[in-house]
Amino acid sequence: MIRRTLLASAAAGLTLGLAAPAMAQDDPTKACFVYVGPIGDGGWTYQHHEGAMAVKEEFGDKVEIAYQESVPEGADAERVITQMALSGCDIIFTTSFGFMDATNNVAAKFPDIKFEHATGYKRDHPNVSTYDARFYEGRAVLGHIAGKMTKTNKIGYIGSFPIPENIQGINSYYLHAKKANPDVELVVTWAYTWFDPAKEADAARAMIDQGVDVIAAHTDSTAPLGEAAKEGGKVIGFGQASDMAAFKTNDDGTPGPRVASIIDNWAPYYIDRVGAVMDGTWEQQASWGGMPEGEVVIGEITEAVPADVKAEAEELIAKMTSGEYHPFTGPINKQDGSAWLAEGEVADDGTLAGMDFYVEGITGEIPN
Repeated sequence: MIRRTLLASAAAGLTLGLAAPAMAQDDPTKACFVYVGPIGDGGWTYQHHEGAMAVKEEFGDKVEIAYQESVPEGADAERVITQMALSGCDIIFTTSFGFMDATNNVAAKFPDIKFEHATGYKRDHPNVSTYDARFYEGRAVLGHIAGKMTKTNKIGYIGSFPIPENIQGINSYYLHAKKANPDVELVVTWAYTWFDPAKEADAARAMIDQGVDVIAAHTDSTAPLGEAAKEGGKVIGFGQASDMAAFKTNDDGTPGPRVASIIDNWAPYYIDRVGAVMDGTWEQQASWGGMPEGEVVIGEITEAVPADVKAEAEELIAKMTSGEYHPFTGPINKQDGSAWLAEGEVADDGTLAGMDFYVEGITGEIPN
């Protein structure tokens, strides 16, 4: 039987052979994870790792978990994914958009291994699936809170890279802030990184210096909330990808800057897909779950949020969870004023998956 191992950190590395040994029927299914950041980032990678641990809790000795953290997007990713394939992984989850080509390249060489790529769209081989979450649903809720709670009428959003996933979030955040507060203005800052606390902190500081008093982020660390905390209650923000509950309260016991959060709950998906490998029912698919599937969750809305605003946010959550409301429901124009969605029209998934434009009211250009 293959020895069960859990790779504790990138420093520990992967214990690999030159070829995957044949597995006996009673050998565990080996589920492997490639992370773009450290599992201690408190955000994106932390939450994916929580999903991996949920797989272990669900299946016990029937599964073996292996992972590598802080894998750069690019050539290093292909090397790591290849090593995982050689080490006997039965299913490999690659958890960042920039792993897309590397995932498909390796999948072509290992047709008997299942590959799952997060947030991408390429499924070049029958053993590759993609999965994503409708983060824009959570952004709608955070945008409503931001629009209601800003005192300066200037709210901020830190983007990682100008890909559709980020642009969806920016547009949803702004649209719902604008509905809540017609005077709101949005400042967008691109960090060009998924995880770099120094850059994220600089981006947050630059916005605060411009008068922004509510900050959302699509980057992976807690640094933006750390900058908000320095403002002594004048700036608020949101947990990103995980709850970031440590920022609910400051060290002196006063309310902290984190007033709500958007939580990526990957556990149900990971359990389902590993289970499908175990029982032989795995098939290629493109999954895009949201609030109805339990993949997008809004963390506790704290008492810093007025009761009426909290009630409105909870109503919005309930309507999206039931399917009664879609965040991109017309009338909505594009940034240049041209019509996009007519009254009552709902954006289709194809347009959202390739979204490359801002909605009307957002200033600035989307970088190439």
